[in-house]
Parts: sequence; structure tokens; C-alpha cells
Amino acid sequence: MATTTATDVAVGPSPSLRRRRSRLARRNALIGWSFILPNFLGFALLTLVPILVLFYMSMTNWNVFGTANWVGLANFQRLVGDGSFRIALFNTLYYSVLHIPLTFVVALGLALLLNSKLRGVAFFRTAAFFPYITSIVAIAIVWNLLFSPDYGPINEILRAFGFANPPGWLTSSDWAMPAVVIVSTWRDMGYYMILFLAGLQTVPRELHEAARMDGANAIQRFFNVTMPCLRPTTFFVTVMLTINSFKIFDLILVMTEGGPGQSTLVLSQFIYTKGFEESQFGYASAASVALFFLCITVTVAQFLANKRRSA
Repeated sequence: MATTTATDVAVGPSPSLRRRRSRLARRNALIGWSFILPNFLGFALLTLVPILVLFYMSMTNWNVFGTANWVGLANFQRLVGDGSFRIALFNTLYYSVLHIPLTFVVALGLALLLNSKLRGVAFFRTAAFFPYITSIVAIAIVWNLLFSPDYGPINEILRAFGFANPPGWLTSSDWAMPAVVIVSTWRDMGYYMILFLAGLQTVPRELHEAARMDGANAIQRFFNVTMPCLRPTTFFVTVMLTINSFKIFDLILVMTEGGPGQSTLVLSQFIYTKGFEESQFGYASAASVALFFLCITVTVAQFLANKRRSA
């Protein structure tokens, strides 16, 4: 009896069993590839290939009508000396420095407020999210009227509070970008509020109860319980906010068209102008590569910083 068992173990599975296992493994692999292959094909055709073409076009001189002449790094050298590009880069960073922390704080504050059990909380959540899905053209027209320096309600309210000379907002080179940041924050806060709400739902109530029993007040519980538990959500929101801030385009194009002067000209609009209005597609591609590396550099820095904090 013992000899037979040892022989069976030594022999192992029969050839027919091995063939069935092999067919089952191939079948499972084919099923898995059938699920992920469409996504890979879509990524390759709609993202990877255009990026590779973009890198090639950034080193050519092409105006869409003739052939693309290879110029090497000449387009990037031209960018370094282009005053409009430097202004667009500065304005993009200026917008991001204002927009990222302001939207982060407002969205987190709304999430904390609407995470409590209030009457009509579902309505207020919907109302906060509604601007994000509203037409950007409608938003720009309404806010242009609100920011009107002479007849807009915002300046009328400021005058009522004693401000004799309220800002010119979209007609002022100093106040146009802050006005765009205000509108952009109002539009985006609902989306990031939803993300924070999802993160707040994962915070264990037991931790808050334990901290409360230890004598921690609301502020101490927020910084020592809520924020550490929200670290993954906070990291994701920060990365998304940064990338979306760097590529801001539609709101500025509709509200200010980069003006007054070049006070709200950003990199995305610079790329659009050079490519689709001036037909300098090679030069616009070089500016796109610069924006791409700016986003990649900041994102990698954020990943490293988050990894260091988590260690």
C-alpha cells in the first residue's frame, strides 16, 4: 500500500490531466487578454502613437501644407528666447500656485461639511457638483457679467462695503488671473469634493471615538486622525489638481482669450495659437513637449515626496 502511494506521487499527474490543465491555463490567459487588449489598443492608438508623433514633430518645421523638414533642437532653442513662451510659462505657474491650494482647501472644507448628517445634504452635494458639469461657455458668460467693472454685482457689493475703487477684474492685467482662478475654483470644487467625500467614508469611526475619549478636540482629531487616513485621497487630488492646472485652456480661452494683453496667456493657449492659428505645428509641438515634461517632472516629484512621507 505504501509502495503504491509513493509510486503515484513520483509519477505525478497523468498526461491527460496535464493537457487539461494546460488548456485551462491558455483559456484563462486568452480570457484575460480579451478584457485588457481593447484598452491596450486604445491607449496605443489614441495616446502612445500621438505622443511619439508629437516628439518627432517637435523637431521639424511643418505648417501642415508641405513636408516636415527636420530642424533638430531648433524649435526648443527658439522657445528659450521666445518672450511670449516665457510669459505663458510664468502665467501657468502663477495660475497653478493660486488654483491648487485654493481648490484643495475649499473642496476639503465642503466635503467635511457635507459629510455630516444634515437635512437636505444630498441636495447641497448635487448643487456643489453641478458647476463641474455645466457648459463652460455658459459659465464664462455669466461670470463675465458678474465681474463687469461698472455694472457687475460683485463690484456693486464691494462698493456697498466701502470700496470706492473696486478691481477691474477681467479688464485689468493685474486682476484678470485672480478672477479666472476664482471661477475655476468655483467650477472644480464639486468634483474634488466628491473625491474627498469618498475618502472620508473610509475613515474608521472607532479612531475618532478613541481620540475623543482621550480628550482630543475637533481640530486635533482632524489633523491626527482624519488627515492621516485621507493621505491616499489627498495625494490623488493633489496630482490631479496639478496636472489639470498646468493644462488649463478652455476657461481662459472663453473668458479672456489670454488678455488683457498677455496677462492670462497660458501654455495650452500658446500651443493652440501657434498650431491652429499660425500653422506652426512643429513649434507648437515643441511647446507641447515642454508642457509634457513640466507635468511629468512635477508629478514624479509628488510621487517621490509621497513615498518619502509614507516610509
